[in-house]
Amino acid sequence: MILNVSGRTDIVAFYSKWFLSRYKEGFVDVRNPFYPKKVSRIYFSDVDAIVFCTKNPLPILKNLRTITKPILFQVTLTPYKKDIEPYVPSKGLIIEAIKKISVQIGIENVFVRYDPIFISNVYTIDYHKKAFAHMCALLDGYVKTVIVSFLDDYKNVRKNKATLNFKAITEEMYKEIGLSFSESARKHSMTVQTCFEDRNLVEYGFKKEDCLSQKLAYQVTGKTYKPWKARKGKKCNCVEMVDIGVYNSCSHFCKYCYANFDELQVKRNFQNHEESSSLLLGCIQKEDCIEVRKNRYR
Repeated sequence: MILNVSGRTDIVAFYSKWFLSRYKEGFVDVRNPFYPKKVSRIYFSDVDAIVFCTKNPLPILKNLRTITKPILFQVTLTPYKKDIEPYVPSKGLIIEAIKKISVQIGIENVFVRYDPIFISNVYTIDYHKKAFAHMCALLDGYVKTVIVSFLDDYKNVRKNKATLNFKAITEEMYKEIGLSFSESARKHSMTVQTCFEDRNLVEYGFKKEDCLSQKLAYQVTGKTYKPWKARKGKKCNCVEMVDIGVYNSCSHFCKYCYANFDELQVKRNFQNHEESSSLLLGCIQKEDCIEVRKNRYR
């Protein structure tokens, strides 16, 4: 199985010590978000690879060499300021961390997500074009693939609509972004792609590819995986992964986030985290039903 760490929260940024403790212990427990008394126990001996998804890889950087499983990194790097991303560290620090990760695990295994794009009076088309070009220049030789997506209509987005103040993206805007981003990526030996987007911009030089495709998964693990069942019918063909995160537990508080929609709940959940627990939040209770999740890809 492939472990997703994590699409539901930024485990790397805020819970790295816990994750490394679980890795050393040999297993991790995950509550079913729909049936909380059901707990999946995952033994790392059954894990084929780990996909780290984060806005801040710094907390785990010095411990990467202790992880012997194949690793992929997807680092979200966007040009927004503190009004949109109040607790994300300096972009310069993240750039330097990406470079170090690339040296450690290989350029083929590091992906940058410029995600999501939205257009406003502050974050204009020109602003994004310059920011993207600058990012590509700084990461030349360290990253080959940049994944782009556009703002979606999540609950948190609607709640923060006044702060985001986003505009509808016209076809002319898509064209301008597509041509400019493709050219910036090409100049620095990178490809730019979309995943799971209605507008894939392939006519402007983008690739249409999955964030974790069958081909990439096979390159990393030597195994063939089924499509992710949870995303069936949603135009996403990424391979099946097991997410060990919990929604409403990321303290970045980005105004566009899909995984957070209740800041008070995030703060409560963060207080409910124990580094010694096998669960990200809380502890195993007597009434919990623990079932070992087996690797179906032998």
